[in-house]
Amino acid sequence: MSDFFKKLFSPITATLDFIQRYFKSLIFLLLILILVASSKEQTLQKPNLMKIELFGAILDAKEVLNKIEEAQKPNIKGVLFVVNSPGGAVAPSIEISMAIKKLKEEKPVVAYAAGTMASGSYYASIWADKIIANPGSVIGSIGVIFESANIKKLIDKIGIEPQIVKAGKYKEAGTPFREWRDFEKEEIKKVIYDTYDMFVKDVANARKLDIKNKDKFAEAHIFTARQAKDVGLIDKVGTFYEAKKEVEALSGVTKPIWKKEDRFEKFLEKLSDETSAKIVSFLLGYQLF
Repeated sequence: MSDFFKKLFSPITATLDFIQRYFKSLIFLLLILILVASSKEQTLQKPNLMKIELFGAILDAKEVLNKIEEAQKPNIKGVLFVVNSPGGAVAPSIEISMAIKKLKEEKPVVAYAAGTMASGSYYASIWADKIIANPGSVIGSIGVIFESANIKKLIDKIGIEPQIVKAGKYKEAGTPFREWRDFEKEEIKKVIYDTYDMFVKDVANARKLDIKNKDKFAEAHIFTARQAKDVGLIDKVGTFYEAKKEVEALSGVTKPIWKKEDRFEKFLEKLSDETSAKIVSFLLGYQLF
């Protein structure tokens, strides 16, 4: 009787055994098929428009800069820059801003605030031909901040005593091990205020605003989409669909073909986890946050 059932279910057991033995190989082949399918799809219809996303805290500009470089290809006639970010570190925010400015010189760029376009992410968007914001989005927060905890009471309680050897009067500016001295605060202010001055001037130039009115649009004010339009930080309150149509109109293409995301590339991005290293570098710097 047992031999009968073995023979009866042998095709199923053989299939399961095959899958178990060669599971990794099957997964690899599946990924290759996805890659090939994606590349074939791209060759069938060459895209002439492209979407670039800036989501989450700006800790590193590499991924967005790579996308901007890709968008410089001659076949791409217009770009939709979709933003949902609270801001982030100063240097990568400026890198993206300058790259968008350069891209705009070659082809139309429309920035779309999908949720939050504040501080560093607003800086990244200012040079777009047009900025359109979702009615429920938050815009602005044009400001700079440097933060560090004072953990002196904690380390005193635990019984830890920092030992420091330094050269340079201001080398401990920003230390978390004690309260900052007045001259150290002034040194940090010097950097923060100069960065803020650059931020405000760039916004005024890009958005054609009178810098004398910076109290209205800067000073880290946070605006709704409608309020942001009133002070000149955006051009229009609208939807994602309207932002796409704006890119299509500005690009002048007769048959819009949007570049589709490479599924294999997206899969690899999900596998990579650089969060820890990025957070460390972020916490050690000052932010447009």
